[in-house]
Amino acid sequence: MSMSQGKRKREELASEVSASLSNEERMVYNIIRSKEGMGIWQGNIKKECNIPESLLKKSIKSLLTKALIKEVVNIHNKSKKLLMAVDFQPSKEITGGEWYSEGKLDTQFIQALSEVCCKIITRQKVATRDGILDWVKTVGSQVFPGGVSQSQVEQILEVLVLENKVQQVKSTGFGDFASVPVGNVCYRLVKKDSRGAGGADALKDTAMTSIPCGVCPRINLCTPDGIISPVTCEYYQKWLDF
Repeated sequence: MSMSQGKRKREELASEVSASLSNEERMVYNIIRSKEGMGIWQGNIKKECNIPESLLKKSIKSLLTKALIKEVVNIHNKSKKLLMAVDFQPSKEITGGEWYSEGKLDTQFIQALSEVCCKIITRQKVATRDGILDWVKTVGSQVFPGGVSQSQVEQILEVLVLENKVQQVKSTGFGDFASVPVGNVCYRLVKKDSRGAGGADALKDTAMTSIPCGVCPRINLCTPDGIISPVTCEYYQKWLDF
């Protein structure tokens, strides 16, 4: 169903519903529905329809009972619930975005997704964003029954990089990167010594992040058997000798 067809169907449904309501209920319902995914506070409804407070509350209660409208938590003011027609979903401005559930930051979901991303990278040694997302959508569907979006995986990876738990690197097409096309962005765990940082592993990580392929303007033309190749690249050979 296209967006225009969906909108037309909602309008037809709203027209049918409106016909079965009292004058006051219809007025209140139409005001609430006109706000779509932004919703509206009860006090603002009163300003728009100018009906007595008691009649307004009665109409709202009736619409809630008939399941024509719903209450939605406003992340910016949790004590002031908004009213919204049931055929609309709250906008991100209201809910706080993908990381919020029922007006609260879903810390358990964030922690679980972070751990899963790290485990996938550990298992694969290097992993791409799309590879992680594909795994989460298939194997991890039981862990995340509500699903995970591409932007959520991207944000988690950004945080892991900032926390120095994961490195963002570009594939060289060799070794651990053999399954990833040359030049594609991928992720690998940051290796740390028994104290949590430093040591020989830290030096290796520094060398890895400084790999010349990452800043090479010809990276997309570089192939193992091509004219431009890591085999003939003097900078790559110097890096290997590190």
